[in-house]
Amino acid sequence: MLTLIAVGKLKESFYREACAEYEKRLRAFGGVKLLELPEKKLPEDPSPAQIREALRKEGEAVLEKLPKNAWLCAMAVEGKTLSSEALAEKFRTLRTGGKSELVFLIGSSYGLSQEIKSRADFLLSMSPMTFPHHLARVMVLEQLYRAESMLAGSRYHK
Repeated sequence: MLTLIAVGKLKESFYREACAEYEKRLRAFGGVKLLELPEKKLPEDPSPAQIREALRKEGEAVLEKLPKNAWLCAMAVEGKTLSSEALAEKFRTLRTGGKSELVFLIGSSYGLSQEIKSRADFLLSMSPMTFPHHLARVMVLEQLYRAESMLAGSRYHK
């Protein structure tokens, strides 16, 4: 089972529509469970301490929703970059190794707490470039679909 936990709400309809398309496509491979958690409210110009506290609270909410014995991949700029082929191979290796719950986590616009990063089994970076936070959800869903398609022998990945 694939789960995507995302902190923060998608406001723009074009992001929601793109996500819905990949969620629909993933149904052919068992689907993806999407959990959207609220981002903690911060003042306009938050202090580092306020940011740390918000990330800590968001991290607690994530841990409450994390399935037991799940493999957790946290999206983090300092994470490792993988090709689409390598991500698909990681899926295969994890599943043949007995991991049935694969969870991908996208933090809030300020990222993730150090506690969550330490709990993660894998830190994954999409790129050293900066992308809009909400676009990350579309990109992760597309890569989950691409990995599943590759494992199924589909022609989606060229």
